[in-house]
Amino acid sequence: MKLFADMSGWVAAFDRDDHQHAQTLPAFAALLAQSNLIYTSDYVVAETITFLLSHCGHFPAVKFGRAVQRSANTRIVHIDEELWREAWELFQRYDDKEYSFTDCTSFVLMRQLKLRDVFGFDHHFTQMGFRLWPGRKPGGK
Repeated sequence: MKLFADMSGWVAAFDRDDHQHAQTLPAFAALLAQSNLIYTSDYVVAETITFLLSHCGHFPAVKFGRAVQRSANTRIVHIDEELWREAWELFQRYDDKEYSFTDCTSFVLMRQLKLRDVFGFDHHFTQMGFRLWPGRKPGGK
């Protein structure tokens, strides 16, 4: 099973005060135990570290950064120039939405990797036709 991890999923897993933490932690543990492959981007990792630093402190930010880099289940994809340009085109096209530029890089990356499921809670992914998890089994309908 393969899915993409968004900042909202990472934060829910690593921030004990996040309102989704209780739901996310056991689901995330099960995901890792089943050796599912989790893709994320360097932009999402940077965004998550910054968020955790400002909301939780240095230790949780470092804990997350170490965990995501050491995980045998996680692949951090670096945003290259071509993907950046595609994301920029997408970002400009949706002036009626509040997609962040990082969201747009994630959308393009997910399409390139043919991923449909997102470990996260950001409704912008459902607006683009992706499925949020937890709440449903990855790959399920």
